[in-house]
Amino acid sequence: MNRSLRSVALLFGALPLVLEAQGTVRHGQRPARLVIRNALVIDGTGTPASGPWDIVIENNRIAAMVPIADATMNTVLGSGPQRPTGDAIIDAAGKYVLPGFINAHAHVQDERGGIPMEQQYELNLWLASGITSVRDVGSDTRKTIPLREEIAAGKVAGPRIFHYPFFIAPTIPNTPAEARARVQELKRAGVDGIKIVNTKRDVMEAMLDEAKKVGLRVAHHAAVEETNAWDDIRFGSTTIEHWYGIPDAAILDRVQSFPPDFNITDETHRFRYAGRLWREADPARLQEVLAAMVKANVAWVPTLDIYEASRDLQRAQGQPWFKDYLHPALEEFFKPNPMNHGSYFIGWTSVDEAFWKENYQLWFKALRDFDRMGGTIAVGDDAGFIYQLYGFGLVRELELKQEAGFSPLRIIQQATANGAKILGREQDLGRVRPGWLADLIIVNGNPLADLKVLYPTGTESVKDGKIISTGGVEWTIKDGIPYHGPTLLREVKEMVTKARSRSAKR
Repeated sequence: MNRSLRSVALLFGALPLVLEAQGTVRHGQRPARLVIRNALVIDGTGTPASGPWDIVIENNRIAAMVPIADATMNTVLGSGPQRPTGDAIIDAAGKYVLPGFINAHAHVQDERGGIPMEQQYELNLWLASGITSVRDVGSDTRKTIPLREEIAAGKVAGPRIFHYPFFIAPTIPNTPAEARARVQELKRAGVDGIKIVNTKRDVMEAMLDEAKKVGLRVAHHAAVEETNAWDDIRFGSTTIEHWYGIPDAAILDRVQSFPPDFNITDETHRFRYAGRLWREADPARLQEVLAAMVKANVAWVPTLDIYEASRDLQRAQGQPWFKDYLHPALEEFFKPNPMNHGSYFIGWTSVDEAFWKENYQLWFKALRDFDRMGGTIAVGDDAGFIYQLYGFGLVRELELKQEAGFSPLRIIQQATANGAKILGREQDLGRVRPGWLADLIIVNGNPLADLKVLYPTGTESVKDGKIISTGGVEWTIKDGIPYHGPTLLREVKEMVTKARSRSAKR
């Protein structure tokens, strides 16, 4: 065998081949050896699609990727049409295989506004949308850590969970010493990271110092508060969530202009004037902030989707998947209600929407500039609030990234390899590569041509002059376990139908 060809084969794990009996893939059951055949692969690194490939998965790892279309490689694989087989086979001919999506800003929720909601409802929607990992930035640690372990053990169907609880709950650390004690407490509890919000500067500095000592990453939800992006840069936050804190750091007068009757506790007030924040940032100063974030390795998880209702409320309220998949607990929570976080659309006007539309354009430009400078951008949807449905919100986030000016390849990289990077898991998550964990999705369509094919319900296209349904994630493979997208959605619809029936009887 030619030495260079042998080297290529070994690089992709193509040798040795094992010939076994072909079997049928089963929803929710991990075969010892699963082969995905004829796959066109988008590997998560931002490079173009390639293939077709045969992808060999053994237990929960990608064991090999065998190129099948290159005549030269046929020599490497031996004479004849031998192909790797296994206990189960998925034929991905004409389909695209991507790394599983990493939802870098999510919330584990089993109720909304005090109304119970089946946990499996959320988990199924995530899986059906191709999400194989979630960074949970704020939930009940007493529930989430056991759930994380059950999923890891294969007892519950769901994405792998990285739990970042709120630093300020159940009580607010008020001194540096209390901050360090809280970090130690969370470390002992077995969390994966920490989520900070509304934290004083001296407390933030101490907690970040202590978090580094114990190996915990930190997500900062900045708000209208004492700290902003300059503090993340100085103290070393892992990520800035959403966008508050970045334009604030570029305001020359240091504080946004508010009317005399402004009340930050009133969410209608807060979000109304949040829509006017980016315009107050000094452009030159903003470039300094972005460049400093890049130098300090502070990543950005913008969650573009979660504020979209602010610029187009009617669109947000009328999303087509609500008909079959909106749980009544969520439906009630979304209604304008000052008691529910994010349900702030009381007296929302065309003026508010116009400011928010401008806000998005300035936000988009800042993201492009940050990316151009070398900054790391990841993807999160913050669903369960503000008319965003789990999973569907993440795909909408991808569409908004495209509106912001990013190419589909770059967007997929942000949703996969970049997400793995901010988790500190870039050596085993976020790529289609031998040796990496078998977190993959198989899509009926080409997301590089149309990101809408990633919606669990698919989309419509025209073929031979006829409108046809296409797209959708056919299989989500998490940790080597294949989950059938349409089956997951059917189960969700059944949950919603039963929940609506119970709600109607109350």
